Amino acid sequence: MMSTWDAEKIRADFPILQTEVNGKPLVYLDNAASSQVPQAVIDRTSKYLAEEHSNIHRGVHYLSQHATTAYEAAREKVKRFISAPDVNCCIFVRGTTEGINLVAQSYGKGFINEGDEILVSQMEHHSNIIPWQVVAEERKAVLRVIPMNERGELVIEEYDKLLNERTKIVAVGHVSNALGTVNPVKEMIATAHKFGVPVCVDAAQSVPHFPVDVQDLDADFFVFSGHKMFAPTGSGVVYGKREWLDKMPPYQTGGSQIRTVSFEKTTYAPLPAKFEAGTPAIAAGIGLGAAIDYLNSIDFEAAARYEHELLEYATERLGDIPEVTIIGNAAHKASVLSFTIEGIHPHDIGTILDQQGIAVRAGHHCAQPVMQFFDVPATARASFAFYNTREEVDKLVDAVQKVIEVFA
Repeated sequence: MMSTWDAEKIRADFPILQTEVNGKPLVYLDNAASSQVPQAVIDRTSKYLAEEHSNIHRGVHYLSQHATTAYEAAREKVKRFISAPDVNCCIFVRGTTEGINLVAQSYGKGFINEGDEILVSQMEHHSNIIPWQVVAEERKAVLRVIPMNERGELVIEEYDKLLNERTKIVAVGHVSNALGTVNPVKEMIATAHKFGVPVCVDAAQSVPHFPVDVQDLDADFFVFSGHKMFAPTGSGVVYGKREWLDKMPPYQTGGSQIRTVSFEKTTYAPLPAKFEAGTPAIAAGIGLGAAIDYLNSIDFEAAARYEHELLEYATERLGDIPEVTIIGNAAHKASVLSFTIEGIHPHDIGTILDQQGIAVRAGHHCAQPVMQFFDVPATARASFAFYNTREEVDKLVDAVQKVIEVFA
């Protein structure tokens, strides 16, 4: 049964989708890198900058009070959106990368020692590999890798074997940015918890595409960016269980996150301030709250179903072209369609598609171990949002045929 989702009505909410590129209507298929921003979010961010701009917390004047109220209201919206149990366990950061660095450095200092093991998966984005590598080097720990199969799915039996009493944390992506694979994180978390091991979930590619509930997942840490979920750049969230966050030392230090300072000793403020040193990205945080308002105003579950149908349609259409190889054929996928064309470099694919007004990503997608596994230098990646259409998929397929003709 086809979904009744009205993509054309939704598209009217996103002004950039009216743009022309090289004389052709923009077909924006780079949502895994950054999604576009609806007018409601643009308006709310502009309102803050035009009418409320002031530094937050501690200010007693009118503007500071207004800005503080708006910023903290956004944190409350985040709590409800991911079903977090405690608003003070939702920490604002600039994005997923900063969030994972916060968890890795802070948890690492507190809990990882020589000979301990850190588990990451073979399909992780670099930002969920390198911070853990750095911690492993600093703490003389060992990084272990959960392998994947040729379909681009984690080999869960091998994951089960890797867990042991030396494992101190598991870091895994909810959805692969390079393959679109939806990993069974709920089951992986349950298995890790049998060993008392916490799990850090990189949710950058899941939160924009389907509803999530951190309590249902039982995630210890859950990290995502605003700019992939219709908010401005510079916004992001680390949700962490209080039992961990209370014990972890601050990631950065300075203003805002202190209780008392003297030259002899400093004491830190309670959560979330303890992890929020300095002036935050206030406009971006308020914009993230507005993006959540927007997602709450649409039928997000229907949007997710529609997006999945779009992905299946695109997979079928591109899969019918003999020269095209789809990289990543997991049984459960979201949003992402990575592919190669025989004998043509992905950068050339991306360039010719751009001439047709089609925006895709070409490269290793900050996932070089994935490229090494599939023995390709790079892929072209089309990634979808609920404002994309079947007509846009058809334009992508026609443009891919043109690429093949140009290089024939």
